[in-house]
Amino acid sequence: MKMKWTRSETLALAFHRCTTCHGSGIRRTRKGGSHPCNCVLRSIFRVCYNRFQYCLQKEKRMPRANLEIGANGRSSRYVWGRKEEEYVADFHLVTKRTLDEHDWQLFRFHFLLGADWKLCARRLSIDRGTFFHSVYRIEQKLGRTYRELEPYGLYPLDQYFGGTVRREAMVGSWRYQDAPGSDIPEASSRVVPIRPPVNRRQAEAEEKLRAKMASRVDSPYDEDEDYFDFFEDEAA
Repeated sequence: MKMKWTRSETLALAFHRCTTCHGSGIRRTRKGGSHPCNCVLRSIFRVCYNRFQYCLQKEKRMPRANLEIGANGRSSRYVWGRKEEEYVADFHLVTKRTLDEHDWQLFRFHFLLGADWKLCARRLSIDRGTFFHSVYRIEQKLGRTYRELEPYGLYPLDQYFGGTVRREAMVGSWRYQDAPGSDIPEASSRVVPIRPPVNRRQAEAEEKLRAKMASRVDSPYDEDEDYFDFFEDEAA
C-alpha cells in the first residue's frame, strides 16, 4: 500500500520560500494528485543524516542498551537492542541499496568522507553544476526512501528510537473480525456515560420507600424515623 502524504506532516519540513509548493510541502499534479515537494524530501534526508553523524560522533565508552518489545506479533518477547548502532547500520545499508554505483560513489565521497565539490568533481570527472544537481537528486531520493521504508522507516526519528508495538487486540480491525471463529466484538461508536457504581439493593429499597410515603401522604409521620424503620424491616 502506497503511503499517503498529508499537509500536516509536510508543513513543518517545507521551505517557506520554496517556489514549487509555496511553503505547504505538497505539490499538485495535472491529474489532481498530490506529492511531497522536493524541499520536504531533502529536509527528511538532512534530519536522518544529522542523526547518523550524531550517532557516529558520540562517545562509545559506555554503550547504551535498550529493552524493547520484539516485533513478532502477540507472542513476541522483550529483547535488548542498541538503537544508535542499529540506526547507523540501517542508514548505511538502506542508502547503499537505494543508490546506483555512480550515486553511491558521490555519496560516499561527499557525505561519508567529507570531500567538498572540488575533490568530488576531480575524482568523478564531473563539473560543479553536475555535482550539485546530483547531490540534490540523491537527497530527494533518499529522503523519500527513509520515510516510505516498510515495515519500519528511518523517519520519523521518535518512532524509530522510541516506537511501541501494539500487543492488544485491535477491535474493529479486519484481521481479527474476518478471522474464522473470532469472538472479538465489533467496535462500537456509542458513547457510554461515566457514572459511579450503584447498589441495586439500596436503589430498590429507596424506590419502595418513596412509593410507601406517597401512599401515606394524608397521614402525619416523621420522615426520618419512617425511613430508618423501613430499612430495619427490610434487614429483618
